[in-house]
Amino acid sequence: MKNSGLFVLRSVAGLSLLALLAAAGAAQAQSCQEDFQKLTDRRMAQIQVLNGLGKAGKGKMDPTAACGAAKKLVGIESEMAAYMTKNKEWCNIPDQVLDGFKQAGAKTKGFANQACTAAAKMKQMMEQQREQAASGGMGAPPKLPAGPL
Repeated sequence: MKNSGLFVLRSVAGLSLLALLAAAGAAQAQSCQEDFQKLTDRRMAQIQVLNGLGKAGKGKMDPTAACGAAKKLVGIESEMAAYMTKNKEWCNIPDQVLDGFKQAGAKTKGFANQACTAAAKMKQMMEQQREQAASGGMGAPPKLPAGPL
């Protein structure tokens, strides 16, 4: 799977949200910013894991490793979106920021689905290869016709 740098671009959106939170009311923004900073740190750490997988594979990710890492990122982004939705008014989060984050989350889910589908196909192919090797490499011999010819 190609590492398109998609995760690095989305991290910029998260940082711009932090700037928005910093500009909000003092006490509210402080609490919102602290809470959101913790979530952002977790998200960025997971993005770095995915970026590391891409670098280790020289631009191609191992689908099995990418599946697990992407699923974890989806979970973190879902948690962030839920926090943003729940605290939208209190933290003064504009609709367009929330919508943009949800769109980015949908792209992450799509990436995770692709990685997990590819991982499942790889696993299936490996199982088939093992079965073929166990049966002599050619599978079961063809069944001969029975009865009068």
